Amino acid sequence: MKTFFMIKPDGVQRNIIGDVVNRVEKEDFVITKMKMMQISTELAEMHYAEHSEKPFFGDLVTFITSGPVVAMQVEGDNAVLAIRELMGATNPADAEPGTIRGDLASKLEENVVHGSDSEESATRELGLFFN
Repeated sequence: MKTFFMIKPDGVQRNIIGDVVNRVEKEDFVITKMKMMQISTELAEMHYAEHSEKPFFGDLVTFITSGPVVAMQVEGDNAVLAIRELMGATNPADAEPGTIRGDLASKLEENVVHGSDSEESATRELGLFFN
């Protein structure tokens, strides 16, 4: 199974790319595609389309376009759910120790990583970032 996984601008800026990638690889996932890129406003709006009517949509777009990200295609058993578990809760205050967000993130708005929340989202997001 494939999923989309991304290190957000705060993770790149803090120079923790290697730590995050190491955690993914230690769980026996294989990163089959990876690129560092600057997300355009247009791509950010497509990526976060499901939130377009929510009051925080503009903040999401502004943040994700604020610096480079590392986009990845990750493959492995039950990748969507397993990567979500490895990431930890969206709000780092609720994330378990040992998860990426529990160990490395400090606030909801800058929570280091993004991972697809379903197989459908993974297919859509992989298409946005790698096609």
